[in-house]
Amino acid sequence: MFHSHEKSTGTQYTLTVTLLALAFVFSPALLVLSNRFGYVSVSLAVACSTLCVALAWLNWSKYSRLTIPSIEAPQPNSK
Repeated sequence: MFHSHEKSTGTQYTLTVTLLALAFVFSPALLVLSNRFGYVSVSLAVACSTLCVALAWLNWSKYSRLTIPSIEAPQPNSK
């Protein structure tokens, strides 16, 4: 499974998952639990969810462009 001598590939998706959970689970849950369905609370919930989704997308795009040299086939030296 995971070995301590292997290098990390640099994936850091924990923050992405956390932001998406905040946007799609906790923000609507707090809105429902607040019992205030006025324009202000709905606007704040939508703004918070939009911000979290945007930050999650930026984080995903930053860390999803990885190269893993251990998977690449070695190139033969042609001399």
